[in-house]
Amino acid sequence: MTEQVVDADGVRLSDESQFLGRTRELKELRADIERAGLDTLAGRKAPRARVLLIAGRPGSGRTALAEELVRAVADRYDGVLRARLSEPDGTPVPVADVARELLTALDVPAPAGAAEDDLTAVLREALADRRALVLLDDAVAAEQVDALLPDAPECLVVAVSGGPLTGIADVRPCTLGGLDTKSALELLSRHTGSVRITVDPRTAEGLVEECQGHPAALMLAGGWLAARPKAAVADLAKQLHAESDEHSPLSRVFKLVYASLPAAAARTLRLLSLAPAGLIDPHTASALVGCSVADARSALDDFVALGLLHATDSPLPQYEVPGCLYPMLKALADTQDRPAELRLARARMLERTVRLLQSSRAITETDSTDAREKLQAMPRSVRFPSPRAAEDWLRLRRPALLAAARLAVADGELDTLARRLMSQLVRTMVAHFGMKAAAPDLYVLHGLVLDVAERRALPREKAAALLNLADLDAQTGRTREALARYRAALDAGREANDPYATGRAMESVGGAHLELGDYDRAADWFGRALAQRLARGERAEAARLYGRIAAAHTYAGHYGEAVRNWRAALAGHRKNGDVPAHARALSELARVQEYAGHPEECLRTCQDAVEWARRAEDVRLLAALQLRLADTLDRLGDPAAAQLHRGAAERLLGEELSQEESGSQQAEEPKQDADACEIRSTSAED
Repeated sequence: MTEQVVDADGVRLSDESQFLGRTRELKELRADIERAGLDTLAGRKAPRARVLLIAGRPGSGRTALAEELVRAVADRYDGVLRARLSEPDGTPVPVADVARELLTALDVPAPAGAAEDDLTAVLREALADRRALVLLDDAVAAEQVDALLPDAPECLVVAVSGGPLTGIADVRPCTLGGLDTKSALELLSRHTGSVRITVDPRTAEGLVEECQGHPAALMLAGGWLAARPKAAVADLAKQLHAESDEHSPLSRVFKLVYASLPAAAARTLRLLSLAPAGLIDPHTASALVGCSVADARSALDDFVALGLLHATDSPLPQYEVPGCLYPMLKALADTQDRPAELRLARARMLERTVRLLQSSRAITETDSTDAREKLQAMPRSVRFPSPRAAEDWLRLRRPALLAAARLAVADGELDTLARRLMSQLVRTMVAHFGMKAAAPDLYVLHGLVLDVAERRALPREKAAALLNLADLDAQTGRTREALARYRAALDAGREANDPYATGRAMESVGGAHLELGDYDRAADWFGRALAQRLARGERAEAARLYGRIAAAHTYAGHYGEAVRNWRAALAGHRKNGDVPAHARALSELARVQEYAGHPEECLRTCQDAVEWARRAEDVRLLAALQLRLADTLDRLGDPAAAQLHRGAAERLLGEELSQEESGSQQAEEPKQDADACEIRSTSAED
């Protein structure tokens, strides 16, 4: 049986079934939803969403309780949004990142590179007319939750935290302790079966007391007993009692479970602490450990049975390191594995991720012979059965992939792999999602590329990253920020002696000045870029730049200079044999002649442009020229001829619209140009 990255027919591991206990807490939480807030009691309309807080130690079942509450009341709301506010190691997730994830879930475009305040404002606006239920898990501070609260009283926010969130008004925390004895015993019996509990109920109750009713500790205890069908509950209780009371019940049970693992399994478990964002799939585990994908998945399933991992509710096999166990796994890896071994495991994981991204992108390039050959040369274990399967994998693993890029850059010792990873991630996201949809993630990735380029003194990559970031800034209206980055890219391009980067940066500086209304500077920078293109003999680019200079002079009202440059552009397009560009340049020249008050010249140029537009088969341009001819003839006192040209324009547009409507039924979304966003680096190639 071949191993494939996507197990389309795999069996999803079942949840630990129905929720246990917490009856009183659930009742109180549901009552809190209904109770009048302080604003209502004061006769004011509540300005923001109601916030319910579930507080407890990691492993206390706080997230499980929140999910059960959400399940119970979800039918009252339009939809449910979920977000985690901290990393597995406890590091707070930036509010901007959380807001972006929530906007993505709402299918609302998030401006690439937008500041935190802008993103939270867009989020509040998106939720203003909705009745949404928002679950914010693992909150570290009140500021995180406060920034994400919808300005909609009909919404409900359920926050999960380790303690009170001081600073958020009208919040009453539901603080969790241990499970009640009955529920704790039932949780144990689900792992051990009821016989071992009923034959020695007092010892079982003693074990629950030893674990202080802590759900995560009881899960581990149940897993330990389930793996030993002949062991009695008293055996485990005795071993736990012998452990030092200085440690928490969870750490004592974990220590016993870990000590019982074979050496190979123990090493695998330790290395899972290296998984980005605490999310693991069989390929991640396989690369970390250096085993087959099948063996890795078997080991992960065994860990789930022992309570050491959680299987996520997803269509593809993916697992999560429980937050309460992560610090202990990290400490074990740091003390029992040499730094070189951990770095090697991380490098293997990143290398496997790069291969998977290459495969995911290659399967979309069905019209490329090189891509098909490259795909066939890859091991079967990293191939995808279809483009849809590759996209599903990319969407599921996206948080882990972005986290992998951040961790690789933060490591500082794996920059070559980090650069390859980010290059492939950028190109794969564009191939599957398109440039526009992927823009927020691309902004983050280009920022990471810039960090590595500055650290390693790589001016060529620095220029490329700055150009990409500036382009995204410009697309979202941050023109002044884009201008500053284009200038920095120009400096880096000159340092690298990279003519592409310097020429692109000079033209982009001109474009930014044009957008800001500084037309003279725009024309000057376009002229600098033109001089470089002419020196390099790049005739097509030079002709295009003559047009940009002409446009800047047109905006500035320098019609004589605009006409001169459009004529230079026309000469260039004619030499290059570019019929569509020649037609468009004639059209723009006619526009300038019209602005300059020369209708006879405009008429003659328009007539020439019509002929070139026919040769180019550009129906829209042809229709626009017919309308311009009509306006010019009106000014020259020939309304009858003008009416004829307007009728011709209407017929052309009607035919074009009819063709578009018939073609749209079969049209597919055009493939995005991944190279437009590719990280340009000779040392980060496939």
